Amino acid sequence: MHKFGESKPADTRRSHGRAYRRLRKKRRAGCDGLTQYQRFLPFWCRVQRSGVSAKQESLPKKGVYRILICRPNHRLGNTILLTPLITELERLYKGAEIDILSEGPIAEEVFTTFFSVKNVYCLPKRGFKHPFRFLGMLLRIREIQYDLIVDPCLGSGFSRALTKFLRGRYKLGFSDDATHSGLTHPVPTAAALKHMAQRPINLLRWAYKHYAGDGETAAEYPSLDIRLSDEERAHGRAVIGQLLPAPRQGSAAPIVGIFANATGAKRYPAAWWNEFIAAFEAMSPQARILELIPMHGHSMLGETYPGYYSSDIRRMGAVMAGMDLMITADCGVMHLAVASKVPTVGMFCVTDASVYAPYGLGSCSLMTHGLSAKDAAEQVVRTYAALLGRVAAPNTAAATDPELDWNQAGLGSLGLSH
Repeated sequence: MHKFGESKPADTRRSHGRAYRRLRKKRRAGCDGLTQYQRFLPFWCRVQRSGVSAKQESLPKKGVYRILICRPNHRLGNTILLTPLITELERLYKGAEIDILSEGPIAEEVFTTFFSVKNVYCLPKRGFKHPFRFLGMLLRIREIQYDLIVDPCLGSGFSRALTKFLRGRYKLGFSDDATHSGLTHPVPTAAALKHMAQRPINLLRWAYKHYAGDGETAAEYPSLDIRLSDEERAHGRAVIGQLLPAPRQGSAAPIVGIFANATGAKRYPAAWWNEFIAAFEAMSPQARILELIPMHGHSMLGETYPGYYSSDIRRMGAVMAGMDLMITADCGVMHLAVASKVPTVGMFCVTDASVYAPYGLGSCSLMTHGLSAKDAAEQVVRTYAALLGRVAAPNTAAATDPELDWNQAGLGSLGLSH
């Protein structure tokens, strides 16, 4: 037993040291597990205490002209998942000007052709390493008085902190605590539902119904759309024409794009892709395959197929827009393909497809858990039989049928979900 005045054993000192470091780490994280950004927000605790309390007053249908979307995130997929929110805001507040608070440079590329979007404020990535740039930008934004600030996130302490700090006549977001939310118009979290792109739409529609007294809602959710211009699409088609092998140029065979990269456990191994493509080509030999090269600039398929690389998001989207079908794992490029208006198969092995699944325009998700690569290829070929020029199997949905009701297409029996 250790006695007072004696030196503690080395293993005890190490144990206490680890516990102390864990405690310091928790304290640095701040309230609610907030990011390191808030270490450089001297006003953070003051904002927490002085947040706007919910007034439960009417949300106006008119007089809202300056809108800010507060979504400080640098990921491609999360940025593209905001595009339906822009469409919905344009529908509800015609003639309004929209600013976006994001992180990193991606948002500037994504929203460059959105006529309603005026300013895209891109906070520096890892802002705790650039405190002066980070705080300087926030202070400049705080000089603007917005009519409406929308926090579309569910459970993001950082996004809510910025929403509280910035100046807005009305502040809208998800919260079950109306008193301490810092929002003038909190929306219950139960209204969010699951899909990440549709949550902000549910936020607006619930608020419009309950705070503005408008019971009318649009029948459909807006789709993902980066609004490629005709010129961008023409350039994309020209690039595809240059990439196709000479003997196949000018043929009517379908063009199938494959993006074989993803982060972490979402990435399928090279052997899986090799088996998938071999089975796909055996069942659809007329298809022409193009590989989309990841940001690191290396083929994931061993340079077997023509490849296209660009660090420009919109150029990548323009090339995918010229294809007939995109096949990819769950990643940002999957959302980019859907937003480029090409039918897309998103393959899911670990993440929840009900949150991130591609939807609309003939896109769908493929749950590969328990399937071999060959089985997955067979399901894709059967489902897109009409597009790939094959005779569809009985009761199989054709992705290119413009009258197709995907909710009635029986995709569940194929392991696919809308």
